[in-house]
Amino acid sequence: MRVRQAEAADAKAIAAITNAIIRDTLITFTTDERGEDGIAYDIQTRGPAFLVAERDEQVLGFATYGPFRSGPGYAQCCELTVQLSPDAREQGMGRALIQALEAAARAQGIHVLVAGISSANPGAILFHTALGFSEVGRMPEVGFKWGKRLDLVLMQKILAADGFVAPDSRDLWR
Repeated sequence: MRVRQAEAADAKAIAAITNAIIRDTLITFTTDERGEDGIAYDIQTRGPAFLVAERDEQVLGFATYGPFRSGPGYAQCCELTVQLSPDAREQGMGRALIQALEAAARAQGIHVLVAGISSANPGAILFHTALGFSEVGRMPEVGFKWGKRLDLVLMQKILAADGFVAPDSRDLWR
């Protein structure tokens, strides 16, 4: 397995992974499939913030991050996405992608990574927890797909790129 920066030529494989997830799962609330051109644009504009994992030169997963919210006050906070093809799960690819993505984020001065996870995907919550993310919020029934109302679980990881290690946010409110 190899993790590398995504290239425009990877857009087709990335579209196949993400569109299967959109069509066949409750992992994402969207029902709008992604086109190769839009993915190629994201790869071009995000640069080191868009990575793929491959085995035998076949792209089996990707991870990327982009703005969490607009405005200069949020410039050091990004939301990540990590998706794997079914045959690539539970083999360390997701972990490798997130670790490489965190290194890229630190290098770009990103301080916090946020993950928005469907409550229908408890495995992703466990995965992110194992990688040091903490659940910081839950938005009940904000998602709707296939006639089901779904919660959005918000998790975050403070990267401490500046050497500052923040206390666990839950400790601030006790």
